[in-house]
Amino acid sequence: MDFLDRELYGNPVSRWLVAAGVALVVALALWLVKAVVFGRLRALTSRTSTRVDDIFVQTLQHTRWFFYIGLGVYLGSQWLVIADTTENAIEIAAAIVLFLQVGVWLQNAVRLSVDAYSAEHGDSPSTATMAAAIGFFARLIIWTLVLLAVLSNLGVEINAVLAGLGVGGIAAALALQNVLGDLFASLAIYFDRPFDIGDFVIVDGFQGNVVKIGMRSTRMRSIGGEQIVFANADLAKSRLRNYRRMEERRVVFGVGIEYNLPYERVEQASRLIREAIEEQVGVRFDRAHFKGYGDFALQYEAVYYVLSPDYAIYMDKQQAINLALYKKFEGAGIPFAFPTQTLHVKTDEPLGAEHAR
Repeated sequence: MDFLDRELYGNPVSRWLVAAGVALVVALALWLVKAVVFGRLRALTSRTSTRVDDIFVQTLQHTRWFFYIGLGVYLGSQWLVIADTTENAIEIAAAIVLFLQVGVWLQNAVRLSVDAYSAEHGDSPSTATMAAAIGFFARLIIWTLVLLAVLSNLGVEINAVLAGLGVGGIAAALALQNVLGDLFASLAIYFDRPFDIGDFVIVDGFQGNVVKIGMRSTRMRSIGGEQIVFANADLAKSRLRNYRRMEERRVVFGVGIEYNLPYERVEQASRLIREAIEEQVGVRFDRAHFKGYGDFALQYEAVYYVLSPDYAIYMDKQQAINLALYKKFEGAGIPFAFPTQTLHVKTDEPLGAEHAR
């Protein structure tokens, strides 16, 4: 009993034990609520048709350990007689812990809401891009507000900070103009949406699928498998081809046939090319013409449209047209041309004079 009555920093040991017991009980009680009660609530909410209760329960399950300890220490300190400065310091620390936990809750609530929206509207590239944009800006706003709340709680004049940022922001903008340029370019990409995650694009000769649109850079996965990284500012100024947005594919191809064919076969060749194209399903014929006289072939040019942007489908159609054209030319006796060269030799005296000698 003498030990319990002994004073330690202005409080008997018994009060310190009570304060520690209160802090421990509060922390353990909150941990049990998270582990048991919220687990059962999650099982119940999963059976309902609405997503709001699921998001609410899952958000509360992201309560962090520092919140348990901070709340326990604050409530335990109420049993102690402490100096005003120490009490203020504990209250400030508890408020900071609360702000941080609220930031974690809000961040996870936004993430779960975005995931629910994506699941409802399908896993499309546009939905993925919009989800990434909302998540990025939500995190930026949430943690900016948390930072301002923490600074205000620490006694920092927010107006003075904002005024200082206004003056120092000019110098910072000059020093970080490349970073800020990439940041604003990412905003333009998010809102203008020249491409979505998963789109196949070509930029300055580099081609691949977009895999991530970040704050500073955009990443692509090339056909060869390597990752290509573009600064957002450079990407916003580049000429970009987005093949995912293509509705149909225009195809131009040419063939050549041999010289010295009868006129009828030369005229027939363009009709056979048209027939070979029009026989294919999912293809729209545009034109086929005898284009001109080449070095070793009579040249024909044909144009058609594949009614799908898929490259594999285009190659299937082109192969079918090539095979059909080969068969038709073979049946009509029209040979394809290949590089040849004919030499005409001319002498100054007749061949007979040579033999006379």
